[in-house]
Amino acid sequence: MIDRAQILVVAATERELAPANGWLTVLCGVGPVEAAISTAVAIEKYHPRAIVHVGIAGARREAALAPAAIVIGSESRYCDLHIAAEWARSHVIAPATLLRAAQRALPDASTRCIGTSANIGGSRECDVEAMEGFAVLRAAERAGIPAIEVRSISNEIEEHDRARWHFDHAFAAITAITPRLVDEIARSVTDA
Repeated sequence: MIDRAQILVVAATERELAPANGWLTVLCGVGPVEAAISTAVAIEKYHPRAIVHVGIAGARREAALAPAAIVIGSESRYCDLHIAAEWARSHVIAPATLLRAAQRALPDASTRCIGTSANIGGSRECDVEAMEGFAVLRAAERAGIPAIEVRSISNEIEEHDRARWHFDHAFAAITAITPRLVDEIARSVTDA
C-alpha cells in the first residue's frame, strides 16, 4: 500500500499545487528566501519521508523544450551565489532513488540540471531556470530528507513579453503529473 501521507509536496504558488490527495502540501512563496524558510518550517511541522518540489520554469531557447514539457531535476544549482564552495553550497544533487522514481513516473520527461535564480535569466549556465528549487532541496538536505524538483516549462527565458508565456498550459501540466509522481516517490521511500 502506498502511504502518500509521508510525502510533502512544495510549490511556490497555489496554481502549481495539485489538490492534496492524501499527501502533505505547503505553499512556499516565490523566490529562494521564502522557499527555504517555508520548507524548513514545514519539515519541522510534518517530518516527511520525502519532499517533491513542483512548479513551472523557463527554458533557454536552445534547449528546445516545448511549453508544458516536464523536466525532472537531476540537480539544482543556486546561480545567484558566487562565492567559494567552502563558504556555502551552491548545488544539490537529486538522490538517485528519487530520481529513478520520478523517471519511472514520468518516462517522457527530460532530466536536466535546474538553475535557481531570483532574477529571470539569472541562471546562465543552466538550460532550465526557476526561482525556488535550490532553496527547497537545500533545506531538505540539511534536514536529512530526500527531495527532488520537477518543473513544467512555461516560457523561453529569452522571451521578455510575458503575454507570450504559456502559464495555463504549464500549470495544467504540473498539476496533472503530481499524483503519479507522488505515488512513485512514496513507493520508493516505502521500499527503501
